[in-house]
Amino acid sequence: MEANTRSTGRLPAAFLTPGSSSFMDFLSAHQPEMLPGKRQLPPMQGVVEAPHGTTIVATTFPGGVVLAGDRRATMGNVIAQRDIEKVFPADEYSAVGIAGTAGLAVEMVKLFQLELEHFEKVEGTTLSLEGKANRLSTMIRSNLGMAMQGLAVVPLFAGFDVDRAKGRIFSYDVTGGRSEEHGFAATGSGSVFARGAMKKLYRDDLTEEQATTLVVQALYDAADDDSATGGPDVARRIYPIVTVISEEGFRRLAEAETSEIARTILARRLEQPDGPRAALL
Repeated sequence: MEANTRSTGRLPAAFLTPGSSSFMDFLSAHQPEMLPGKRQLPPMQGVVEAPHGTTIVATTFPGGVVLAGDRRATMGNVIAQRDIEKVFPADEYSAVGIAGTAGLAVEMVKLFQLELEHFEKVEGTTLSLEGKANRLSTMIRSNLGMAMQGLAVVPLFAGFDVDRAKGRIFSYDVTGGRSEEHGFAATGSGSVFARGAMKKLYRDDLTEEQATTLVVQALYDAADDDSATGGPDVARRIYPIVTVISEEGFRRLAEAETSEIARTILARRLEQPDGPRAALL
């Protein structure tokens, strides 16, 4: 297709023919080899060693949702990267946090962004948040073959539902199974510890500031017990990626904001190394 475009200087007929509003359907019909799940992998001996993203957390608050991720990628027992980015905007009112095989996950996010943009251009309107969650589920399911070979992608999807005027969170398994989470959620190797931290600190009347602090607290607790999760690294100035999605759209906290939250938490941890306790009734 590319060679034909270069030789004639014109777009192929496929680009000019009305069709599905799904970009994945378009690729499946015209260049299926570009889809991650359609690629032929060489015969493998044992488990593939590839960088993996680790812990993603999310929590809702009245008026929106916060999605955050640590910055560490691991490959076996080695830290492959200390400052990887795992949280990306999907569109104006939603975002994806990636856990699993880092390279495939980033590629899937880019394809998901194109999927939503393509739908909007073809249909002249945006998908509902429910529709976006379903599209992502289909994409994960198409990667099942690679997941069975150890190259799994398990994202966390969050967004502001403009129809219901509230933040919502969706989690997935490797088969594309989708579940809506209420209040808070976590995925990745440190998710058990992060979820425990959020369970004791979450309230349904959190302010936006409290919600952003909560997710960083949860990532700190996850890093404390899970070697694959990276906590705030003050020496290297590497802090979690924290994003807020509300009726005003997607916003990523600036480094100055996340560093201030992290430094405040670190200062408090000098007095309480295991973190704040839930209030007893």
